[in-house]
Amino acid sequence: QVQLVESGGGLVQPGGSLRLSCAASGIIFSIYDMGWYRQAPGKQRELVAIMSSGGTTNYADSVKGRFTISRDNAKNTVYLQMNSLEPEETAVYYCNANMKVFPITYNYWGQGTQVTVSS
Repeated sequence: QVQLVESGGGLVQPGGSLRLSCAASGIIFSIYDMGWYRQAPGKQRELVAIMSSGGTTNYADSVKGRFTISRDNAKNTVYLQMNSLEPEETAVYYCNANMKVFPITYNYWGQGTQVTVSS
């Protein structure tokens, strides 16, 4: 069964850092875009960062200069390094990927990992 599994969330103080990981598993033919979204309580899910299979990145304006997305294609894993975290960034962070499970490409979501920024 194809799935995305996130890890690395937790409690961090304002100004601190966390690194999220998301690994894809199962019989996967190809992985295209991989990215991170977040959803705070009472708010809509929003894009944080996304990276294409070729390395092109796109970030939400609010995280530019503080967050970095990266991928290890050999491990089918995407990472999100988050620095200078702010309390307003407390949310559930979700991994998302477009993956070809032959012969069809599907969009997958991970189960989410909680990030809490608080003193």
